[in-house]
Amino acid sequence: MELFDDPSARTHRLARAFSNVGHGYSHLLTLLFPTVVLSLDGAWGLSYGELLALMLGGQILFGAAALPAGWLGDRWSAVGMMIVYFVGTGAAAVATGFARSPGELALGLAVTGLFGSIYHPVGMAWLVRVSEHRGRALGVNGVYGAVGIALAPLVAGVLSDSITWRAAFIVPGATAVLVGVALLVCVRTGRVTDSRKDISPTADPARGDAIRAFVLLTLTMSLVGLMGSSFMVMLPKLFSDRLAGITEGSAVGVGALVSIVYLCAASAQYFGGRLADRYSMRNVYLVAFAIQAPVLAATAFAESWTLLLLSIAMVFVNVGSLPSENGMLAHFTPGKWRATAYGAKFVLALGVGAGCIPLVGQIYDRTGGFFWLFAMLSACAAIVAIVAAFLPDDKSGSPVVASPAPQAAE
Repeated sequence: MELFDDPSARTHRLARAFSNVGHGYSHLLTLLFPTVVLSLDGAWGLSYGELLALMLGGQILFGAAALPAGWLGDRWSAVGMMIVYFVGTGAAAVATGFARSPGELALGLAVTGLFGSIYHPVGMAWLVRVSEHRGRALGVNGVYGAVGIALAPLVAGVLSDSITWRAAFIVPGATAVLVGVALLVCVRTGRVTDSRKDISPTADPARGDAIRAFVLLTLTMSLVGLMGSSFMVMLPKLFSDRLAGITEGSAVGVGALVSIVYLCAASAQYFGGRLADRYSMRNVYLVAFAIQAPVLAATAFAESWTLLLLSIAMVFVNVGSLPSENGMLAHFTPGKWRATAYGAKFVLALGVGAGCIPLVGQIYDRTGGFFWLFAMLSACAAIVAIVAAFLPDDKSGSPVVASPAPQAAE
């Protein structure tokens, strides 16, 4: 009972709660458009591919701005950056709902992506700092992110069909602003603080291992970002085309099925996090992508309920690998540079992943389907599995606990 009466423990739990909720919003607000676009098909005289391309700027900024956001998190304040994140992303989403032209819509999505870029480098580094069992904490955090991904198409579909596509941006954006205000109140009342120390510090990694891990993870994280983003962007259109008999052509039906896929996979990050704490993160990572390669190849040919089941399997294994990836990055990065390192990761994972938007649209417009996209993604998964085999083993030797040392605020 003493743990629950400890003010610092309560502060850490509240910090983890805001970080987890922030992860959900980061995906919810930036993934509304792939479903909203189904309600806009033909609007302003634009094709599906042309409309989808309007989100390109936002997705590029969602990744590219992560590095300066992480640097500010290390040098200024994690909590301050999180307040800016909630209020800025929410307000930008609300503004997107009032767009009157393709240009205004693209601008709103771009600003949403810009503020949304704050979460992954800052929110995750903050989470690692206030967590004793990092694998489990990252796994739980990943569940919130997966729920955000799952809710995005459902929220977008329900609000677009029942009210208007504009409400799909305005309503969730307004709630994000309220969460930001709540975090500000918690900071002002001392319930959330901006700690400069890890509560579970470890020794800095060997220089050689750190360099090898960074170089190899640079390649794998780029490919993983392309894979995850491509699948998320194309899934609403894939289900709209191949599962028309089930969805009856409605945005709500498509959104519900996409939500089912990501909700079924939501628990994967929790289990992945437990595996990351217990076994070699490198090996968990390798096996996950060795499984994904054949699953993606099979999905290219699937129809009806088989397509739905294979999609669930692919996403489950994919998101289950993320705690290992994020854990390895934290393990092989000195604590004082962790937010900057996460910023670099998400420049790669999300910035490179943004390239999937024109890719998905162009492949569909030119071929009328996604077969060649699935072939490419399957090859990417195989490459990640091969490269992962050469990562340093995070479980080799005995871990050395370092003394807590003051670090830049995250």
